[in-house]
Amino acid sequence: MEPTTNPETFFAADTFARENGIELVDASPGRARVKMNIQDRHRNSHGTVHGGALFTLADVAFALASNSHGIPAAAINAHISYLNAAREGTLFAEAEEFALTPKLASYTVHITDGQGGPIAIFQGMVYRKTPRR
Repeated sequence: MEPTTNPETFFAADTFARENGIELVDASPGRARVKMNIQDRHRNSHGTVHGGALFTLADVAFALASNSHGIPAAAINAHISYLNAAREGTLFAEAEEFALTPKLASYTVHITDGQGGPIAIFQGMVYRKTPRR
């Protein structure tokens, strides 16, 4: 796939995100915001949103932000800390670029509930496939 700076085109190619009910809210260079309306399929056996669903939500924002410069970027590490359980409503994940070099970039993603309460914090780093000159 050709690199793109168009977040809508990039997101449209992410069938996993769409299958999980994630929607693109906004994206710009180094930033992205996505949302997910909590459904039964997102819940674990405790009735709260599954950690994997939260990770996926954060990872989608991370992917959008890290690929927003038109250079293919692939995760080389990611970490999530779960802060509060979520049971219903809408969750938001907002990714922000923390550091950017020609080969590496680092991002922080905050997951919040509909009232802005903290649900999880995610940090990830990507390798950027910068074209050789």
